[in-house]
Amino acid sequence: MFTITNGIILRGLNLVPVKSNITIDDGIIIDISKDTNEGKIIDVDGAVIAPSFLNGHTHIGDSIIKDEGYGLSLGEMVKPPNGVKHRALASVEDEDIIGAMKLSMWDMLESGTTHFIDYREGGLKGVKLLKKASKDIPITPIILGRDDSFYGDDPDLSKVKSQIRKLLKVADGIAPSGFGEISDEVARLIVDECRKAGKISSIHVAESESTQIESLEKFDKTEIERGVNSNFNQLVHCTNPKNNDLVLIKNSSANIVVCPRANATLNVGVVPLNEMLNLGIRPVLGTDNLMLNSPNMFRELEFTLKMMSVKYNDYLNPCELLKMATTNSCNYIFSKSFIDVGQIAQFNVIKHFSKNYYLSIINRSETKNILYTINRYYTNSILEHI
Repeated sequence: MFTITNGIILRGLNLVPVKSNITIDDGIIIDISKDTNEGKIIDVDGAVIAPSFLNGHTHIGDSIIKDEGYGLSLGEMVKPPNGVKHRALASVEDEDIIGAMKLSMWDMLESGTTHFIDYREGGLKGVKLLKKASKDIPITPIILGRDDSFYGDDPDLSKVKSQIRKLLKVADGIAPSGFGEISDEVARLIVDECRKAGKISSIHVAESESTQIESLEKFDKTEIERGVNSNFNQLVHCTNPKNNDLVLIKNSSANIVVCPRANATLNVGVVPLNEMLNLGIRPVLGTDNLMLNSPNMFRELEFTLKMMSVKYNDYLNPCELLKMATTNSCNYIFSKSFIDVGQIAQFNVIKHFSKNYYLSIINRSETKNILYTINRYYTNSILEHI
C-alpha cells in the first residue's frame, strides 16, 4: 500500500482537477482525499496525476521499418498486399518482428502509455507474434486481427467466416484495412461475428480524399457511410468527411479514432476535430503506423493542439484533447480505468509546469517529466520496491 500526496488529480471521466492525496492497495485506488496517508508516503510536490495514455491506433509490426518509404503515397506505403509495409513484413524473420515490437512497447510504456489498440497484420500468426512479444512487458495490447482471405471483389465467404472465427479465438477483434480492399459482404460478416463474440470490429475510413471519391463513384456512398451502415463499432481516421458524414457518425454508436500526425505525414488532410467536438463526437487519439511516427502520445497531443489552431483558426479545448488520449477510451468494449475510488490504478504522475493542468501535459511535458507511471502490474522508479 502507498499514498501519493500533494498532487493535482485529474479525476473521473471529465478530468476534474482536485488537489488531493491518492491511496493505492494491491493495484486498486482505495481512497482519494486530503486526509488519506496510509502506507508508504510519496510527496509529489504539486505534480499532476492523470490517467495513463491509451494509444487508440497502432500498427506495431511496422517497427521493423521506421522511416522507410517517406514521401510515398498512402497506397504505396500501406495498401495491402503490395505496400512497402506488407512487403517488409513478408520478408523478415519472426524474431526480428518480435524484437522490434518489444522495443516499441517499452517506448510506449516509458512515455506513459499502458494500453494500445493494434491493427495486426499477418492473420492468426500475426496475432500470436504480438501476444508473444508482449508476454513479459507490463503493457496491455488490444489486438485486432485480419486475414488475406478478406481481400478481393469475389472472396470465398465460407473461408472468410472460418478465418474470422479462428482469429476471434485469440484476438480482441477484427480490423480489415479499408473498403478499398474488402466487399460489403465481408464487412457484414466481420461485424456480425465480432458482435456475436462481444469483440471489436474496426476499419479505416475516409483517410484520404481519393478513397472517398472512389467509394462515391462506385457505390454512391462515402466510406464513412458504408462503415456506419455496416455497424462497425470503431472507425479510424475520418479525415475527409463529405456530405452528412459527421452527422451519421454522431447518430451512430461507432467510436472514432483520429491520427493527425500520420495524416500529416501521408499528406492526406487534417481531421475536423473542432466540428466533431461541436457535434458531441468524442474521438480517441492514435499514432498509427510505427514506420511513420513514434508512438509517443505527448508528441501526438502537442501536434494536434497546434495543427487544429492553424487549420481551423480556432482553439481546441485542451481538456477535451487530453480526454482523447485518456478517458474517451472508456467508451470502448475494452474500457480503460479512470481515476476514482474502486478503479484500477492506471495513471501517470507528471511534473507540473503551469496552472493550466491540461496544457501543462499537452504543451510542456515530455517523457523525462514523468515521475511515475503506475498500473496494476507495473510501477516505475522507487515504486518498484514497494
